[in-house]
Amino acid sequence: MFALFRSEPLLDEAHIWWLFDVYAWALKNFGSDVFYRETVLVVPSNEHFPGREQSVHGMAQLIFEQVRQHAGLSHWPSRLVEPERFDPDARPRLALQGAIRGAKGLAPEESEGDCLVFTYDPNLIGNPEALIASFVHNFAHFLGSTAEEEPPGGRENWPHLTEVLGVFMGFGLMLANSAFKAPRGGCGSCAGPAAERSSFLSQYDMTYALALFAVLKGIPNKEVLRHLKKPLRPFFKRAVKDIKDRADALEALQAIDQPLPVLA
Repeated sequence: MFALFRSEPLLDEAHIWWLFDVYAWALKNFGSDVFYRETVLVVPSNEHFPGREQSVHGMAQLIFEQVRQHAGLSHWPSRLVEPERFDPDARPRLALQGAIRGAKGLAPEESEGDCLVFTYDPNLIGNPEALIASFVHNFAHFLGSTAEEEPPGGRENWPHLTEVLGVFMGFGLMLANSAFKAPRGGCGSCAGPAAERSSFLSQYDMTYALALFAVLKGIPNKEVLRHLKKPLRPFFKRAVKDIKDRADALEALQAIDQPLPVLA
């Protein structure tokens, strides 16, 4: 009888511990100091994404630059090109000075071959949160590739891990709000007329990772909930409680003190 009153687990236990492991890996490899002192909860509003452009590319460029700034990657030589001009086979090399991420990063002298080139899906212009999340995921891919340690679970889960890294970088609201996985045998159009961002992790995975970000940063629930889509709000509150109940694991994360090295 009492089983009727037991709450269902939020996520698979192995998956929850993997999320903790990804955060530990990120804190060690991308600067616990940058995370606690500089990383902010980026919100999908004019507070962090002001302005408007008339053209599709102009709007994409505006959002791209704002993402780069909030991610602490303004010093990365990067440019955004229209989809028809993008070469997916290009493998530019990126030589950075100072810190990889954050205020101590220094922009090197830029040349065409040393510039990271990004593109975008024009259909996402009408879904800014999905566009932001897609840029974040791309930046997280390049940032993650600079880590000295192998990621938790190996590289076979790289797209999933870099989505969590995007949450760690402060963009959990957009990643959770825009997470969409087409049903097996279905397509993105089944969800409605708006263009969707195909995600590797579910909206609940993203929301748990967002809750972990908020707990570590000491962000009150209300600051997250007002920007999180309504169906995910109860899950977020349960996730925060679940994380706080894992006191030993949480303390282990909070004990990580690994400043980001400054490159010569």
